[in-house]
Amino acid sequence: MLLLAFDTATPAVTAAVHDGTAVLAETFTVDARRHGELLLPAVDQVLRDAGVDKHRLTGVVVGVGPGPYTGLRVGLVTAAALGHALGLPVHGVCTLDAIAHQARAEGLTGPFTVATDARRKEVYWASYDADGARTAGPAVDRPAELTPGPRSVGAGALLYPGSFPDATGPEHVSAGALAAFAAAELAAGRELLPCVPLYLRRPDAQVPAGYKAVLPA
Repeated sequence: MLLLAFDTATPAVTAAVHDGTAVLAETFTVDARRHGELLLPAVDQVLRDAGVDKHRLTGVVVGVGPGPYTGLRVGLVTAAALGHALGLPVHGVCTLDAIAHQARAEGLTGPFTVATDARRKEVYWASYDADGARTAGPAVDRPAELTPGPRSVGAGALLYPGSFPDATGPEHVSAGALAAFAAAELAAGRELLPCVPLYLRRPDAQVPAGYKAVLPA
């Protein structure tokens, strides 16, 4: 197993190479406005740092969100293009699941909630049990409408301490955690998600209704 993993569902642009046992190389940059500029250089960097030729890869892993439309589509389109060009399977992972996996790897115990910033004074969230299995979500809601678990992680939780009083890091997803989660699931024979975005709400851009006729009848 030799996986290339990346995620653009949060302000972090992160990529990693994982050999099924450990992360061989990883990069992480927080810049919510430059996903399109940063992702391919990040992919090139981790492949070089890991000493891995792209033709040796056995799969591509991509975070499918939930996340904002513009950033998220950068990762999904890139994953689909690489998978097609290299003849590789593309595995989707819920970004919140990857953050949850990272939080547990860093020592978090007990049930908890992952929340990322959805803007519009809302959060993308999911809840997990003490074993790290998702029990609710993913969904998008206003923080005041939620009853999170006793512990919370993620940028959304840190942004609203009144609703998530015990919030901690990790703040954004790590491609290393994304790859480690995918590697464990694949090794156990479990299927991952398709390369389809989890937007959870409609994009801001809408086709206007009620066009005014400008041509003669």
